[in-house]
Amino acid sequence: MTSITRRTVLSGGAALAGAVMSPPFVPGAVGKETPRSGKVVVRLAVNGYPRELALDPRTTVLDALREHLLLTGTKKGCDQGQCGACTVHINGERVLSCLTLAVAAEGARVDTIEGLSTPGGRLNPMQQAFIEQDAFQCGFCTPGQIMSAVACVREGHAESDADIREYMSGNLCRCGAYPKIVAAIKQARPKLDKV
Repeated sequence: MTSITRRTVLSGGAALAGAVMSPPFVPGAVGKETPRSGKVVVRLAVNGYPRELALDPRTTVLDALREHLLLTGTKKGCDQGQCGACTVHINGERVLSCLTLAVAAEGARVDTIEGLSTPGGRLNPMQQAFIEQDAFQCGFCTPGQIMSAVACVREGHAESDADIREYMSGNLCRCGAYPKIVAAIKQARPKLDKV
């Protein structure tokens, strides 16, 4: 008769969990697996520039931007899709980058806060409006707020204060700068329509 101890149960469970939790490659993942590394080659157009990254298949767009491309304007807030600090545009749509796998964005155009201004350094009308309306305090949520605000206008959801508040509700500001954020969006709206 074999004696089952706590140690044998734990070591067997740990081995099983390790085999299940860390596969070397995600089957069906978009991209090409690099030999022996378990990484996937992901191609993105970030702020208009082509980028090719060898990433763990579980890497989010947020981590690819911050840790691999050193674009730290996009913030890691809650890392659970609840605060909106990580908002970027993927193919023109606003997306929570902390919930989006980089392999799912293969071949996509990704625009971050760093890509909103012109190459000469001229600010986007929304960035300028946030400054002029003093629509931030600590500034941590501001990049995500601005990216969502630009999308809000482009989506046609900035016609009234109530619309703006509704369609910006996924972006939290712990400092409570909401009235000034609404004012900034209203100020930038006519200029964004021309961009």
